[in-house]
Amino acid sequence: MKIMKIFAAAVLTAGAFVSAAQAETFKFANYMAPTHPYVASTFDPFAKAVEEGTKGEVKVTVYNGGEMGAGPAEQYARAVDGVAEFSISLPGYTASTFPLTLAAELPGVLDEKTGTETIWKNIELFQPEYRRVKLVALWSSAENIIYSATKPIRSIDDVKGMKIRVPSRNSGELVSAWGGTPVSMPVSDVYNALQTGVIDAAMIDGTATKAFRLGEVAKFVTLGMETTNSPFFIVMNRDAWDSLNDEQKAVVEEAGKQASMNGQASQLRVAADGIETFAQMEGREVIRLTPEEAAPFNQAAEEVTARIVDEIGGDAEAIVEALKAN
Repeated sequence: MKIMKIFAAAVLTAGAFVSAAQAETFKFANYMAPTHPYVASTFDPFAKAVEEGTKGEVKVTVYNGGEMGAGPAEQYARAVDGVAEFSISLPGYTASTFPLTLAAELPGVLDEKTGTETIWKNIELFQPEYRRVKLVALWSSAENIIYSATKPIRSIDDVKGMKIRVPSRNSGELVSAWGGTPVSMPVSDVYNALQTGVIDAAMIDGTATKAFRLGEVAKFVTLGMETTNSPFFIVMNRDAWDSLNDEQKAVVEEAGKQASMNGQASQLRVAADGIETFAQMEGREVIRLTPEEAAPFNQAAEEVTARIVDEIGGDAEAIVEALKAN
């Protein structure tokens, strides 16, 4: 009997050792600061959901603040190359790779409040662009608005000649149609660029008031016109994905879909708070265009959307129609 107990204990110990040896720890590369709202609302819950759902067999460690390498534009490559198993970025930073995904950011395509739900109802339409990685999460952002340093924008004529930072090529096309000069730069450079006059304004969502401190260097915010949003994605290294069993894959997929919903909810909440905070700051003004004031902006936006969809070709028109139908 004593020998049998010893044998059983040895088997259990060996089993525990094998289980521990099989546990995988995956790196999640995040270029944003650890204080960014996405970390607590979206990235950390995603990591927790994966670990709990796989009973500790797969763990995810989130590296914030560019610890795995700075710069949002390089995030996609980090997942492709396996520098990190997961990475977060915006498809707009590598626009040529994701023309179909970026059709979802065009003016008039998605509703700000239901955009992510609409994306997930049609998620298969975007999958062809993610063959080199596994698409884990995809969500639409709050609408982009305009933070201007010193000049108020109350009409489309006010935009003419202004140098405006844009988050993507499509947003740049929109600014050009309004008569402005688009300037592409990472969000991390916007504060200094506005402060020093390198740019006159920045197109970004309302989270920027606090998250990127634009409330300190901009005197005006203009909203109320049809504009772009800026989709975010979480992607996974393809080899890491293939290393998972079916049950683990299902957990990651469910956690990714929930992260998408969390990401949008968090951003809408923080963006609304950012606009309200800006309005309460001394010497600051939020300009809400009337329908009549917004009409010239919206007409230009409609023309830009139609032209870009035609330029993308392929499935772009079908994707836009599907997204608008929901």
